Amino acid sequence: MRYVALLRGINVGGKAKVEMARLKICFEGLGLTSVATYMNSGNVLFETGAKDRKRLIGRIERAIEKEFGFRVPLVLRTSAELARVTKSIPRTWVTDQRMRCDIMFLWPEADSRSILGKVPVRLELEDLKYVPGALVWRIDRCDAGKSKVSKVIGSDLYKQLTIRNINTVRKLEGLMRGR
Repeated sequence: MRYVALLRGINVGGKAKVEMARLKICFEGLGLTSVATYMNSGNVLFETGAKDRKRLIGRIERAIEKEFGFRVPLVLRTSAELARVTKSIPRTWVTDQRMRCDIMFLWPEADSRSILGKVPVRLELEDLKYVPGALVWRIDRCDAGKSKVSKVIGSDLYKQLTIRNINTVRKLEGLMRGR
């Protein structure tokens, strides 16, 4: 099975520094194959015969903590799961100078359509939609300062997600499919 591990909260603001070369070696040390990293934000593609996702996540998190000295939570997604997210988003939704589109990948405990009710949103300015495993948020850059979505930061929900911009997610999906 091919997965991408999406690590939460590393290499942000000079905290929780994780060197990608060491991270790759850490994954290989677990017997994972075809390991590759993408960007410095903690995206690790790999293959494994392991069937139990929850157990695999635990093994990876323990190995990262042993290697780097601090806990790094993560979620795993398959190429099919990434494709489901990207296919649900209009191609015109991008992250560029005029627009911002982020994907909030949810931990299993938070993964429910009902999560939409826990995220403050100004529907006249921004879009928020649920796709199994993720929330998709889009706003015009000129309105970003007016968004209420940022109120999620510091909440219990915030601890149960990791965020990537849509451009990164589309690239990861392509890498997983060999494009």
